[in-house]
Amino acid sequence: MHPRLLKTFLAVARCRNITRAAEEIHLAQSSVSDQIQTLENELGTVLFTRSKQGLQLTPAGTTLMPYAQGILMLAEEARAAVDVTAGHTAGSVTIGALETIASAKLARWLPDFQAARPDIELRLTVAGSGDLMRKLKDGDIDVAFCFDRDGFDKADEHLAKRTLSAEPLILIVPPGKAAMRVDLTALGSMRFVVTEAGCIYRHLFDKAFAEAGIASPRLAAEVGSIGTIARLVAAGAGLGLVPRLAVVEALDRGEIIEMPWPGPVDTASFAMIWRRRRVQPPAVKLLLAAAGDKFAPVRPADARPRHAVSSLS
Repeated sequence: MHPRLLKTFLAVARCRNITRAAEEIHLAQSSVSDQIQTLENELGTVLFTRSKQGLQLTPAGTTLMPYAQGILMLAEEARAAVDVTAGHTAGSVTIGALETIASAKLARWLPDFQAARPDIELRLTVAGSGDLMRKLKDGDIDVAFCFDRDGFDKADEHLAKRTLSAEPLILIVPPGKAAMRVDLTALGSMRFVVTEAGCIYRHLFDKAFAEAGIASPRLAAEVGSIGTIARLVAAGAGLGLVPRLAVVEALDRGEIIEMPWPGPVDTASFAMIWRRRRVQPPAVKLLLAAAGDKFAPVRPADARPRHAVSSLS
């Protein structure tokens, strides 16, 4: 079973559609179909069946899944081991990140890393947290930079994590609300603009309110991005509770004002996540070490809101 065929098989299993799988792995649709047929002929069994929901794995296909993932992982580790033995440090690293982290954190660091390590080719993919984890498990990216989600360490033993910093969670309000009362009792009756369920920012929002004893805050709108939250808050649609780094540009422009979150959960963990390997490719190992050195925990002075009010309960 050639690794190329197994990679195509995993893409089809993930997308449940030949066309989408072809787009994802940058092949012609006919090539994807031919490779799946070649693999099925080699194994002597059908791997997919068609249904109204798309392509479905047969029992044989389900059985093949973990073996395909393991074979591809072993091939990567073999190459990494040879590179280490040969003293190679050059290579490529594919990074995945949330859009806000890519612009607020990585955009300032990656050019310096590239200047220091011109022998390492870097590729950056921007996606949501769920897509990042899927891409990481499937080997489409080498490392993900995102906010941590509860229970991650127990969710997948094949992934490793390092918390890089604790980013302040802040309330954002329109400039005209600078004198508003921000104790938990008052906030429980206010309306908030949030991202959609399943998004890491929504998870942080729900967790902060749950820990503060406000189980179901009132929602003004559910939107697709932090940028939209900032714009709606600026327009007076509601308040927001977000990591500060995600709205720093809107704060600098004076479109919104920040206030401290009075609940017990007042930070979001910015983390680096990667796949566990017996041998890490040298280029990946160098990037992990450089990122760990670069992103230090936020100092107390860094977390102090610039527009905090003095009369807090």
